[in-house]
Amino acid sequence: MTEERSVTEGEAADSEEMSAEETKENGDCKVSQKTEGEPEFVHPEGGWGWVVMLASMWCNGSVFGIQNAFGILFLYLLREFGSEKDEDLQFKTSWVGSLSMGMIFFCSPIVSVFTDILGCRVTAVGGAAVGFVGLLASSFVKSLGLMYFTYGIVFACGCSFAYQPSLVILGHYFKRRLGLVNGIVTAGSSFFTVTLPFVLSALLEKVGLQNTMRVLCILMFVLMLAGFTYKPLLPVKPSNAQTGKSRISQIFNVNIWRSVGYRIWAFGIPAALYGYFVPYVHLMKHVEERFGPEANKEVLLMCIGITSGVGRLIFGRVADYVKGVNKVFLQVSSFLVIGVMSMMIPLCHIFGGLIAVCLLMGLFDGCFICIMAPIAFELVGANDVSQAIGFLLGLMSVPMVVGPPIAGFLRDKLGSYDVAFYLAGVPPIVGGMLLCLIPWVEARRRKREKEEGLSKGQDEKMIEHEKPQEDMKNKMGDSVL
Repeated sequence: MTEERSVTEGEAADSEEMSAEETKENGDCKVSQKTEGEPEFVHPEGGWGWVVMLASMWCNGSVFGIQNAFGILFLYLLREFGSEKDEDLQFKTSWVGSLSMGMIFFCSPIVSVFTDILGCRVTAVGGAAVGFVGLLASSFVKSLGLMYFTYGIVFACGCSFAYQPSLVILGHYFKRRLGLVNGIVTAGSSFFTVTLPFVLSALLEKVGLQNTMRVLCILMFVLMLAGFTYKPLLPVKPSNAQTGKSRISQIFNVNIWRSVGYRIWAFGIPAALYGYFVPYVHLMKHVEERFGPEANKEVLLMCIGITSGVGRLIFGRVADYVKGVNKVFLQVSSFLVIGVMSMMIPLCHIFGGLIAVCLLMGLFDGCFICIMAPIAFELVGANDVSQAIGFLLGLMSVPMVVGPPIAGFLRDKLGSYDVAFYLAGVPPIVGGMLLCLIPWVEARRRKREKEEGLSKGQDEKMIEHEKPQEDMKNKMGDSVL
């Protein structure tokens, strides 16, 4: 009796030590055991996560702040490689910025694979280092062809590898506050987009194009340091437990495509984006044609940037109070408003009307952007979210590149942007209506899984009930023999 009691107390002490170690493991997070071999991850909802949030915000700001400020660098690139009045050079030089922005999204599926294999920290730090090298090399380039490579490819690919892990890592630290945190993080790009043009204008006038690019390298260097804060928390499977098949599924995750809701989302958003970016590209030229070149068109971009940041903060917080995949309805509303506002642009014959349109467009642009990651977490779960976001961003690169040139073609053929803006409002409305199917599809899936779970539970109970009777019959048969 004494020996049995001491063993029991020893086992209890060991179990307490194991539970304490499990609680301390992974920093601030806690791992508890719901059932044997099934850990339940509890998000810390803060702690070191706030540092990670600030690092992610710096990533969004530096990457898209530099990209969105290309219009200012564009004029100085024209002077560097020729003349501002050379239309052929304008076309060729504009492709530097277009290629850079397109590559950030086009590389996203590849980035997601590296994120799953190497982790958020290694991928982000490596990407920031490549972006730093690309931007620094661009400051020494003296030909447009090399600028395509250094700025349009190397720098952009580095930005892509640094950007996507900044969205994925947030799901390691936050769940209940994920919408708010994503709103704050994505607001970083709005803040940089509004402030960086003023800084760049002053730098370009004082130190020139090459030295300005070298100053921008400081942003990428800080981004490299910020990537070291991405400490992963989510439990991972031991490497020795992974078979060749599971390793392949890690490289190309087919689980995300088994979700009907994700398939609708992944193709519905790109469908909406065919007209989404048309106002952002052609609005300035439209204002010059309608109100004259002296019109203060820069105010419109500032209105979009400021209200976009406000929208990301507001709707990011609102998303935390919307349950499950119903967050999709926030994106639906943003697409509907932006589609209608695009159609309203040709109808505005007063500059104040355009300001009101841009304020609304910016507000709901922030709504669309800040809840992309929370919706991805809801649709596929935290373990598959990296590739879910990656493939979505990759699909988004197509309409981002194709939509604005189509609008420009219509303007050249018809002599004005009116029809282009009317047509640009159609894809966001159609894409938004398509996204409305997601909550219905997900509700049906949950209902089906619940029914299957109930039927499985009833079958297990019947088996457990029949097993004692079979054992009794076997015992009776044995006794007779």
